[in-house]
Amino acid sequence: MSVLVIVAYRPRPGMEARLLELTKEHVPILRGQGLVTERPPYAMRSEDGTIIEVFEWKSQAAIDAAHSNPVVLQMWARYDEACEYIPLIKVKECSDLFAGFEPIDLNLK
Repeated sequence: MSVLVIVAYRPRPGMEARLLELTKEHVPILRGQGLVTERPPYAMRSEDGTIIEVFEWKSQAAIDAAHSNPVVLQMWARYDEACEYIPLIKVKECSDLFAGFEPIDLNLK
């Protein structure tokens, strides 16, 4: 069974553009490794610059496999340089009944 996830990336100071680049590369890299579905991902930006991403792993086994995949580990290291992962509850808009965000065009084909 697939697993739909929502993740929040808060950019480190001066790393906003780099985080946006990584977000656009993220799902294509995971797809190239056979780890995510063809469901289109969504990305959005909160008022404080946090990027929220929604995407679908093929399975829990795919998530587990990502943790030992050298391509994915290298990508995650770049994320660690550009941002911190935060719980959704720390994104201000997530406390609103209808959380609204600025859409990000991922330009995925």
